[in-house]
Amino acid sequence: MNDIDAPLPPDALARRLAEVYDLVGPLYRRAQRGVEQGLAADGLSVGVRAVLTMLRRGGPMTVPQMGRAQAISRQFVQRMVNDAGALDLVESIPNPAHRRSSLIRLTDRGRDTIDEVLDREHRLLREVGPGLTDADVTTCLRVLGAMLTALDHVADA
Repeated sequence: MNDIDAPLPPDALARRLAEVYDLVGPLYRRAQRGVEQGLAADGLSVGVRAVLTMLRRGGPMTVPQMGRAQAISRQFVQRMVNDAGALDLVESIPNPAHRRSSLIRLTDRGRDTIDEVLDREHRLLREVGPGLTDADVTTCLRVLGAMLTALDHVADA
C-alpha cells in the first residue's frame, strides 16, 4: 500500500471531501441546466424527467416512495406526477399493499418518451472523461455514496 492508498486522517479527509462538495454543486447545476435544455423540445421539466426515470428504472411506485428515493417532498413529487399525468406519461393503478396510496406507472407514451430522453443523455455521457476506468467510477460512486449516507440525519424537504 502506498501513501495514496492509505486511509486519510479525519482532518485531511474533511479537507478532501470539501473539495468534492465544491465540485458537486456546480456539477449539479450545470447538469440540471443541460438536462433542461435537452428537455425543452420534449416539453418536460427536470422534475417530470426525474419521476419518469425512477419509474423506468424501478417500476411502479407510490408518490411517497418516490419522494423518499429522491429525498424530496411528497408534495413536489405529487405535482410532478400530476404534470406527467396531464401529458399522458404516467397513470395511477391500484396498490394491492395500500388502498389509499396508488401506484404510479409509466404509460406506453411515458416509456417511449423517457427512453428517448435517456438515449440522448447516454450519447452525451459517452463523451465524458475519455480514459476513465471502471475503478475510477466505482471509487467515485463509493465516495459519493458515503457522503450521502453521512447526511442521512438531515431532514428531507
